[in-house]
Amino acid sequence: MKKVISFFLLASMALLMSCRQHYEVVGIQRSRILIDARYDAQPDMKAIDFLKPYKHVVDSVMGPVVGRSAKYMTAQRPEGTLSNLLPDILVWAAKDYQEHPDFALYNMGGVRADLPKGDVTFGDILDVAPFENKITFATMTGTDVLLLFSEMASVGGEGVSHSVRLVISKDGKLLSATINGQPVDAQKEYRITTIDYLMGGTDKLSALKKARDINSPQEESNNTRFIIMNYFIEQQKLGKEVNAEIEGRIIVK
Repeated sequence: MKKVISFFLLASMALLMSCRQHYEVVGIQRSRILIDARYDAQPDMKAIDFLKPYKHVVDSVMGPVVGRSAKYMTAQRPEGTLSNLLPDILVWAAKDYQEHPDFALYNMGGVRADLPKGDVTFGDILDVAPFENKITFATMTGTDVLLLFSEMASVGGEGVSHSVRLVISKDGKLLSATINGQPVDAQKEYRITTIDYLMGGTDKLSALKKARDINSPQEESNNTRFIIMNYFIEQQKLGKEVNAEIEGRIIVK
């Protein structure tokens, strides 16, 4: 017994002494490992067999086609086809919440993938909107809306709905702003729709912290990915492909 205790005592002392050694970083090296089709040339059959039952479940969820896209769509500053489409979808969804927003905002940071041309699956939509962001409605004064548009101008633009037209300078200043063809009235109140993540003033959009009368349902069905999916499903039922154009919503001068 004494020998066993002595062994553990010596081991503990050795561990403590090793923990007291001083280490310093003397260099950092990195390399880029490209994961592409080369790794499919000699597939690991054991790994494939192991993943097969899980892949079936994932494919059954992600694989179903929910609609079609008329073109390959991307989110870009100051304006892109996908960054135009997404806020328009939020406006479209407002009817289900008895809301009538004047405009919608979708931040570029919330768009995580492009949208393919042709068949669009639920997995494609999940790639675009992977976060747990929920649709949100709020009221802002015209003064705060102008501040919001100025903050958007400072980063080169965000996704805005069809009703908005902004002119910004190359150095990120807001030059003009209209909603539904009318200059933003500082004394008027505007109803907006966006995602709940932004309501805390994140992504340099601090003006949203001044919003009030917030309607932000938190059930999972209000997640933007399901709202986007529902839009695609409805358009498919109507026999339409989903499309979006560059319209001059945000112009840089």
